[in-house]
Amino acid sequence: MKNKYIDFIEQSFDFPQEEFHLTENNSLIWHGVNIEDVIAEHGTPLKLRYLPKISENIQLAKKWFNQALEDHSYAGEYHYSYCTKSSHFSHVLDEALKNDIHIETSSAFDIEIVKKLKSEGKINDKTFVLCNGFKRDKYIDNIAELINSGKYNCIPIIDNYEEIHLLHQKTNRKFDIGIRIASEEEPKFEFYTSRLGIGYKNIVPFYKREIEIIPSINLRMLHFFINTGIKDNAYYWNELQKCLNVYVELKKICPTLDSLNIGGGFPTKDSLGFEYDYQYMVSEIILLIKTVCDEGKVPAPNIFTEFGSFTVGESGAILYEILYQKQQNDREKWNMINSSFITTLPDSWAISKRFMMLPINYWDKPYERVLLGGLTCDSDDYYNNDQHVNAIYLPLFPRNKPLYIGFFNTGAYQDTLGGFGGLQHCLIPQPKYVLINKTESGEIKTEVFAEQQSSENFMQLLGYE
Repeated sequence: MKNKYIDFIEQSFDFPQEEFHLTENNSLIWHGVNIEDVIAEHGTPLKLRYLPKISENIQLAKKWFNQALEDHSYAGEYHYSYCTKSSHFSHVLDEALKNDIHIETSSAFDIEIVKKLKSEGKINDKTFVLCNGFKRDKYIDNIAELINSGKYNCIPIIDNYEEIHLLHQKTNRKFDIGIRIASEEEPKFEFYTSRLGIGYKNIVPFYKREIEIIPSINLRMLHFFINTGIKDNAYYWNELQKCLNVYVELKKICPTLDSLNIGGGFPTKDSLGFEYDYQYMVSEIILLIKTVCDEGKVPAPNIFTEFGSFTVGESGAILYEILYQKQQNDREKWNMINSSFITTLPDSWAISKRFMMLPINYWDKPYERVLLGGLTCDSDDYYNNDQHVNAIYLPLFPRNKPLYIGFFNTGAYQDTLGGFGGLQHCLIPQPKYVLINKTESGEIKTEVFAEQQSSENFMQLLGYE
C-alpha cells in the first residue's frame, strides 16, 4: 500500500528535482545541503541563505536574454539590474555583484549602500544606478550628490512632474534621466492605474513641456513596470504594447532616448509542480519590442530588467520544528511550529502568499492532512494550504522525535517586512540566520550571520534598559 509521504509526492510531481532529493535515510537534501545536519548543528527555528543560487539565477537570465537577442538579430544590449529592496543585506549584494550587474534603488538610505559599495570597489563608474521610487528631500539630495560627484552612472527615474525640477535645482552638471510609465492595473485590482509613474498619454507632452527645454538633462530611459510581474497573459502583452507605442512616439522626437526598462519580475518557484517557460517569455518580449520598433522605424532600445525576487527569492529558506499536534475538533489537526508566521513569513499572512513547504524528515512515514499554527496569540498566525492543493499534508511523527519542516524560496522581502533585528509581534524572536556557501572545491560551508534575537535586545528596544 502506497501511503507514505514519499509516495504522495512521487504520485503528484516529478521527484526528485534539481534542488531537492532525499538521503538514504529519507531526509531532505536542498541544493546539496543535508538539512538535518544543519539543524543538528544550529537548531530551529532557522533562516538559511544559499548564496550560490543568487549567481545561478542571474546567469540564467543573462543567458535567456542574450539567446533571444541573437535569435532575433536584435541590435540593442541587455543589462541585468538588481532591485535592492528585495534584500539589502551585504552578503546578498556581494554575491549578486560578482556577476557584472547593475542596481536599482528605492529610497534615500539606499544611496548610502551605493556609496559604500563604490568605496569598496564592488561597483564602478560604469555600473548603472537606477533611482526609482517617489522622491522628496533627502532622496533628491542623495541622488544629486551622486550626480554632482561625477563618479556614478546614476539615472534617476522620474516618478512625478515635480521631481525633474527638484533634481535640476540641486545638480550642477549634465545628467541622464528615465521616466516611469504609470501602467494600468489588472482588471481585478482595486485601482485602475498605478500610483507610481506618469500616465501613458502624458509622457510625450511632459517631455516637450518640461524636459526638452532643459539643456543639462538627457532623457535616456523609459521605465515600464507591471506589479504582477512578467506573465503570459493578455493583460501583460497589452500593457507592454502600449508602452512600446509610447517609446516609438517619444524616440522620434527625443534622440537621446535609447533604453527601455521592463520592470516587473520573473516568478519564483512556489511548488514542486511549478512550470514557467522563461526562455519562451524572453524571446517573445524581445520579438515584440523589435517588431514594434521596426514598424515605427526607430532603433530598438537597450533592454534593462530589474529582477528582485527572481534574483534572491530562491536562495532563502526557513526551518521549523513541529512542537505539538492539537486535535481541535473532528476535522482539524493543528501542527504548532516553534516560531511565528507573522514574524518570519509576513507575506504568508499579509497577502496570502504561498511558499514551497516540505518536511525535512519522515518521508518514509504515512501522511495526514494538517493545519500549521504559529506561537502568537493572533488568530491570523497560521498557514493552511499549499500552492498546488488546498490543503497541507505532512508525515505522521512520534512524540519522542520531532518533525521538522522547511519553507523554501523565501529569500525576498521577508526579512525586511518582518523587521529583521527589531520588535516582533508578541515578542517572538527573529530566528538564527545562517549563510551557506561553497568552497572552490565544491564543499558546503556554513557561517552564522546572526544569532537568534535575545530578550535583552527586546528590552533595549522597548526602553527598559
